[in-house]
Amino acid sequence: MKDEIWKRNEIESPCTKVCVIHPEARLCAGCLRSIDEITQWSRMDPETRRAIMAELPSRAPKLAQRRGGRAARLARRSED
Repeated sequence: MKDEIWKRNEIESPCTKVCVIHPEARLCAGCLRSIDEITQWSRMDPETRRAIMAELPSRAPKLAQRRGGRAARLARRSED
């Protein structure tokens, strides 16, 4: 019975404990959530969490793109 007290009927966090924010996409490389979504997760209602969870797979291509390394940095500098 004791375990029943701690069971929660809510969507678990998609956190993978790889907490690195992509500098351009502003998404976590591990779970694909934004900083705001991460910080507000525990206060979100289940419907909002479900909506975010459903959207996460579509965010992956934003991080899969190579940023271009040195050549891209030089190109960005010349644009400024």
